Amino acid sequence: MDKAEIAVILDDIAAMLELKGENPFRVRAYQNGARALLASSEDLGALVQEGRLTDIKGIGKGLAENITSLVQTGKLPFYDELRKSLHPGLLELVRLQGVGPKKAVVLYEKLGIKDIPTLKKAAEEGKIAKLKGFGETTQANILKGIEFHSQHASEHLLDDAQESAGFVLGELKKLRGVKRSSVCGSLRRHKEIVRDVDILISSDNAKPIMEKFVGLPGVTRVLGQGETKSSVLFHNGVQVDLRVVTDEQFPFALHYFTGSKEHNIVMRQRAQAHGYKLNEYGLLKGTTATKCKDEAQLFEKLGLTYIPPELREDRGEFEAAEKKKLPTLIETKDLRGVFHVHSTWSDGTVELEGMIQEAQDMGFEYVGISDHSQLAAYAHGLQPDRVRQQGKVIEKLRKQFKIHIFWGTECDVLMDGAMDYSDDILKNYDFVIASVHSGFKLPEAEMTARIQKALQNKYVTILGHVTGRLLLRRQGYALRLDEVLKTAAQEEVAVEINSLADRLELDWRDIPRAKSFGCRFMIDPDAHSRGDLHGFSRGIGIARKGWLTRDDVVNTLPLESMVRWLKARR
Repeated sequence: MDKAEIAVILDDIAAMLELKGENPFRVRAYQNGARALLASSEDLGALVQEGRLTDIKGIGKGLAENITSLVQTGKLPFYDELRKSLHPGLLELVRLQGVGPKKAVVLYEKLGIKDIPTLKKAAEEGKIAKLKGFGETTQANILKGIEFHSQHASEHLLDDAQESAGFVLGELKKLRGVKRSSVCGSLRRHKEIVRDVDILISSDNAKPIMEKFVGLPGVTRVLGQGETKSSVLFHNGVQVDLRVVTDEQFPFALHYFTGSKEHNIVMRQRAQAHGYKLNEYGLLKGTTATKCKDEAQLFEKLGLTYIPPELREDRGEFEAAEKKKLPTLIETKDLRGVFHVHSTWSDGTVELEGMIQEAQDMGFEYVGISDHSQLAAYAHGLQPDRVRQQGKVIEKLRKQFKIHIFWGTECDVLMDGAMDYSDDILKNYDFVIASVHSGFKLPEAEMTARIQKALQNKYVTILGHVTGRLLLRRQGYALRLDEVLKTAAQEEVAVEINSLADRLELDWRDIPRAKSFGCRFMIDPDAHSRGDLHGFSRGIGIARKGWLTRDDVVNTLPLESMVRWLKARR
């Protein structure tokens, strides 16, 4: 099992322990262990083999033994026993938005609710609202949570899909006879949510590739196995589909299986207008096949410049490609530094020195440390005296590292739009990220006014995770987004593209509109670990999907220009 799969099990154990009324400290130990494991940038196999799991802060001896068992055997008797001791549906209830372990216990004890169908029936009959501590609002939220779950049950976050795709590609590329290979589908287009993973390979002999694929470690079910196409389900719930074509067919199949459906429809229509017939196997003029060595040649045959996969959504890419006006999209190498970086001073899992060293090792010119403000007590937000202490530590670290260290804060926006720190504190920082972490249920007009007021604070530099959404877990708060974006542009506050897999916002669909208002952007990792720092590449993908160039993104600026940009906003 990999880190992500083990972390899910540790979180499940924590939930089941809470359902059984176990010691809260024991529950938190498993929750913290899951986060710590995901945050570690070290190879899991090496940690287990060398007996160094306890070197990770948050993983003690007992947790290390459990993780070792899962890595080496794929099983954990303690986990299996816990699952047997509870009705299987209860764990599903815990994962629903608006429920959680405490409410699940009450629902089970008072109403005999033991799974999602019985929960839905009770809510629709109004029984939940009558329970003490619940009420009509909670009942309505539970129904919304059930609807959200049913809509997204078969979907996966981008990083889970990337991990599965990387593993499969890495194993299959080793095989003799594999000529070309690629990820396709929504993953190649860098959609924020992925239903399944599509892999394409070219080879003259598909049989050994298919046999290897269906027998890969982690495959729990073979959904279908044929001569040129097979589908499997991995134990993390991700479905992977593999197709093998000839090398001559590869460019056409790569384009077709990358999609989107809407993009492909227009491409086929365009091919017909040019006297061709286009499908997943070739480009035909009558009965004569037209050879293309790659996708670029395919687009060229149809009078288009190459359209990057991220833009293939039929949202203006054809018109731009025809006129040779597609933008030169931002690339990973364009980023000179990252902001929105947490440490153990708040809720990060790595000391300041470790985060700074990692950023330096990645080749960045600068890094922006931004631990939480005081209101975020759950994240160990810094009280004013700790702010002063951290400032002194930052000054010392600046003398130790080559990378430039910007000192900032992720400062909570209070309910009335004021900032969590006074201006006397904020003026000491190099930058300030304004983020909403509470009061998500404000009416749309009030939430909009709240954020607009925060943006008007002269010390605010960046608007953090704009809508507060958590993909597959929580919808964003009600907000008049255009009004907020226009205010950000007017106040020259950069709009964050948050790279965490469960955020990935500003949503790519809204980015072109924000740019039209005059907004500039900051691609941030929202890093709580060394590994998170590398996640900025997901944000790059979202920026590309939003048609952004390097000139649209502030942290492509070289150090001297970044210093000037920050000073001009204070």
